[in-house]
Amino acid sequence: MLHQLSAQDAQFLYIQTPENLTHVMAVYVYDPSTAPTKKVRFKDIIDHVRSRLHISPVFKRKLYRLPFDIDHPYWVEDQHFDIEAHISHGRLPEPGDWRQFCIHVARHFSKPMDMNRPLWDMYVVEGLDRVKGYGKGSYAILTRVHHAAIDGASAAYFFTALSDMDTKGTPAMEVPASDWDYGDVPSSSDVMNRALSSNLSSPVKLANAVLKLTPTLWDAAQKNMSSDGAVGGLTVPETRFNGAVSPHKMFDAVSFDLNELKAMRTKVEGATINDVVLTICSGALRKYLMKHKELPKETLVGVAPVNARKRDGQENTPGNKITAMTVNLWTNIANPLERLEAVRNTTRETKAAKSGLSARIMTDLTQHIPGATMAGVAKILTSERFAPKMSNVFISNVPGPQMPMYMNGAKLTHQYGMAPLGNGMGLFIATPSYNGTMSFAVTTDRKIMPDIEFFRECIEAAFVQLRDAKPAAGRRKARTTPAKKAPQPKDASVMYRRVSKTPRRAPKNKVK
Repeated sequence: MLHQLSAQDAQFLYIQTPENLTHVMAVYVYDPSTAPTKKVRFKDIIDHVRSRLHISPVFKRKLYRLPFDIDHPYWVEDQHFDIEAHISHGRLPEPGDWRQFCIHVARHFSKPMDMNRPLWDMYVVEGLDRVKGYGKGSYAILTRVHHAAIDGASAAYFFTALSDMDTKGTPAMEVPASDWDYGDVPSSSDVMNRALSSNLSSPVKLANAVLKLTPTLWDAAQKNMSSDGAVGGLTVPETRFNGAVSPHKMFDAVSFDLNELKAMRTKVEGATINDVVLTICSGALRKYLMKHKELPKETLVGVAPVNARKRDGQENTPGNKITAMTVNLWTNIANPLERLEAVRNTTRETKAAKSGLSARIMTDLTQHIPGATMAGVAKILTSERFAPKMSNVFISNVPGPQMPMYMNGAKLTHQYGMAPLGNGMGLFIATPSYNGTMSFAVTTDRKIMPDIEFFRECIEAAFVQLRDAKPAAGRRKARTTPAKKAPQPKDASVMYRRVSKTPRRAPKNKVK
């Protein structure tokens, strides 16, 4: 059977450049003290992954890209698949502390993947004994998957299916044995017929999509005319994060107790965990830019992905099914509770589809653009000269399992995430949660943020500021227009609870 990439999957290939690599990476830290032999060998890790190859077609299929990108690529089976070509290992250099770990992680993330093989790899990093908060003998597994093959929700499923729920090796979730159809190599006639059909029908489909969206576009146009020409009703100020990026990425992270974050949302009626995350990121950005005397008078704007998968088992389907929303972060509000209230009002409005329009319309329309056209446009829009300024920061919040997970008997103690950057988008904050903790993992560029350790301190300070904030008597409400509460979207947390069947309440497990 022929398996062609969707337009949304293919766009992550078209926008990739030597400076802007479009893979994602999960960083998992394991403590082997729970393993039966108190030690996990590199061979054990390879054998475990080999035993779970049936959970996803991502493992054994590779790209079949067409000349000049005349149409979207195909997935085909790798006839020469060798698992040992995808899993390697190394060790931290001395002194083997947190700083060396961050440098090592960032360097691996900055390397291009082998695009001639299945688009995933794992890198086992040993020698983490001197990293504060990690158990003796701990090691990390850096798992990269190209964004063309997977998104946040399907990545969560992918990881859970690789994990165990106990030290005995009991799979964390039931995955039926699957004889995947990895895809056949298309014949020349198949390629030409499908490409011709796609290029001829695309204008018609595109016109139909535009007509369908016309009322929304008209409403947005009216809103923009009353918003001084701001994109989607939001004014995006110029910051250091909107510059060109280099091949050299940076990484740092900090973890917090999830119960403390949940307690913070009760300080403002109707606030969510996501609102708390956005408020902490906003506070950190405010502190960082004030230190550098670069804080704009206008609020910074963030982009957050929204899971668009249905609740019908789509979470185990690789590929991308996401849209996005743009939100004001209210970095111009000093009081953390006023800022949280403002963020709550903004996200309510955004979820009601009254803002964040440009990102969603682009998602809906690009699926009807021919491959060659999309590839050419993508190269222009991601170039240093023409990259659009649609936001200042990307913030992704993907809920994870709220119970201990294991691999080869070793307990997973920490997890972080890294994601692609781009010209005009030089800062990404990923906030995955796991087993009662949530990490704030920062991906940025060395030129844009050479002092990433200070930004991590800003995140810690913003967390403490919001945690310790007390509502003042008679405090006036935040300076935003209230919006009616909107129906909640089908987010990743709902999907995840159904798939992993984990408890809704997180156990106490504070990570310093």
